[in-house]
Amino acid sequence: MNAVCTVSQYTHSLKFKRFVTYTEKLQNNSLLQPHRDIIKDFKCVTFFNCFFYKGFALSQQDSHINDGDENDVRGNWTNKREYILSMIGYAVGLGNVWRFPYLTYKNGGAAFLIPYFIMLVVAGIPLFFLESSFGQFCSQGPIYAWRAVPILQGVGFSMLVVNSLVSIYYNVIIAYSLFYMFASFQSPLPWSSCLSWVDTNCNITTTVSTSNRCQDSANSTRENDTCSPSTTTVIPTQSPSEQYWDQVVLQRSSGLDETGSIVWRLALCLLLAMSILAAAVIKGIKSSGKVVYFTATFPYVVILILVIRGVTLEGAADGIQFYIGSQSNFSKLAEAEVWKDAATQTFYSLSIGWGGVMTLASYNKFHNNIFLDSFVVTLANAGTSVFAGFAIFSILGHMAYVYGKNIGEVAEDGFGLVFIVYPDALSKLPIAPLWSVLFFFMLFTLGLDSQFAGIEVITTCLIDGFPKILQSRRTLITLVTCVVIFLLGLPCVTQAGIYWVTLMDQFVASWVLLVIVLVEIIGISYIYGGNRFIEDIEMMIGNKSFSFWLWWRACWFFITPCLIAVVLVWSLATFVPPSYGTVEFPAWGLALGWCMAVFCIVWIPIVAVYKLIRAEGNALQRLQSVCRPSEEWHPYLEIHRGERYSEEHCCHKNTVNQSDADTNVISNSWL
Repeated sequence: MNAVCTVSQYTHSLKFKRFVTYTEKLQNNSLLQPHRDIIKDFKCVTFFNCFFYKGFALSQQDSHINDGDENDVRGNWTNKREYILSMIGYAVGLGNVWRFPYLTYKNGGAAFLIPYFIMLVVAGIPLFFLESSFGQFCSQGPIYAWRAVPILQGVGFSMLVVNSLVSIYYNVIIAYSLFYMFASFQSPLPWSSCLSWVDTNCNITTTVSTSNRCQDSANSTRENDTCSPSTTTVIPTQSPSEQYWDQVVLQRSSGLDETGSIVWRLALCLLLAMSILAAAVIKGIKSSGKVVYFTATFPYVVILILVIRGVTLEGAADGIQFYIGSQSNFSKLAEAEVWKDAATQTFYSLSIGWGGVMTLASYNKFHNNIFLDSFVVTLANAGTSVFAGFAIFSILGHMAYVYGKNIGEVAEDGFGLVFIVYPDALSKLPIAPLWSVLFFFMLFTLGLDSQFAGIEVITTCLIDGFPKILQSRRTLITLVTCVVIFLLGLPCVTQAGIYWVTLMDQFVASWVLLVIVLVEIIGISYIYGGNRFIEDIEMMIGNKSFSFWLWWRACWFFITPCLIAVVLVWSLATFVPPSYGTVEFPAWGLALGWCMAVFCIVWIPIVAVYKLIRAEGNALQRLQSVCRPSEEWHPYLEIHRGERYSEEHCCHKNTVNQSDADTNVISNSWL
């Protein structure tokens, strides 16, 4: 059974290094002294040795790395399709379905599309292009990408914290979708009427008419009749779908003070959601990149089906007219609130400032055309938002027709739309369980795509920070991350869980992101240097003309940061303490929300002070050194560094910088 296996079977450089390390260990093993010469020749002469050698090499091979990867340490996307689908899946989330259509209706219908696309061009696309290019150039996650501007490395930590907190409650929303999807496998739908689980406050209508009529009798006359006329009494009631959401799904308590017990059915849905998520990202982008072929495309199939079904219903035309039809109010363009809503929706829908865009782009090949990709993803995201609105408002129009109400009386956003109003509307359709299953499975896949990137941000930051220890333990790191997020999400599936979800959503995923993005664009454009950054991009996509970069310079240096600053100041000035419906949060709950917001952004000054303390020299020299790219800032692979980032060039640059300590760091970086 003598078989020969040689190193020619393992030509990949990383595998070769591992094999050399392994053979050196074997040579020091006294039990294998007779085979030392054979080991030196990189050959094994017995079946056992061949099997042992192959098994060791395969066990050490990172599952997230393929033979065709350009980066043999971090790995790359298998192909460009997987990156584009993953990025679209990350950008297109629940907000495209439950927020954008309502904002469009609220702010003048088709008129709202004008400021929305203007904000997309002057802020959304430039920021998305900036973050994608930043991550692809250095092939690092959001923390270590800031080696470009060490004093602002806290921005990366803030991105990680925001992403982690959002992942906790976002997974709970996925659990809600799973709960409704499973509940939809029954006919009639349980929220279609007031069944046994409701209380006396359940009613399909909101008014109860009571009449007192004068009745003639033998001993009464019309003159002395004192009967009251017919009256209508308005009694506050809840629809079956609203009571199902409150009493069955959430088992909602009276407020944040009353935690109550864990809703075990929601906890099981949360466990299932996290299990599916862990299975999808177990091998990083290599496994999630395969899953997105379904999860990123299936929502479009469902939206198309719902649009086709919706437009055939009575009253659908009225809903669409209110959405972007003849009921559009172009006078709304004169209201500043409309432009603010358009700007905030652009920032949040593209998931800018969360770290996910930078992380996913970091796994691209160095010369990938990130410029074209940015346009594809951002325009696909905007188109999805508009298209989803037709599916939502066509069916809401039918619902308003059935109830005899105005569209404005049934149109809502957020949880009220997807878990109360829309399920109620679906229950009025023929074959209601089918449409309900499709809708909530679509919500599940939309949320799952976004969570892929959320988990990837956490694992990438950990592995980039400790590559020698964690690089070969990606599977373990992913599993531990998923378990921790699941455990932290359990308070959100108690009877007070919806209050925690609302609190975190309002304080973490709001103006905090504007602060992070503002510091990010100022750091790259003014401290690192916009022109230097453009040169970095040209190393990836090739040289472009001056006129090509003119628009991007205008956005990165002036238009976008000014716009973000205005929206940030406005958001803080008009901030209203969050509440859930009519339930106000206690003072300690609001204080905790502010603590979460501060905890997200406090890393920016903390890391900046830490970097200044660790630097050498006087105050000005320290400031200069931490505002200058570190020696570790360069393309990940040496073959891509060129002359600009060669060791000789870097050494010469550092010598010049040390001898010219009085140079102004800000002007020197961007002129």
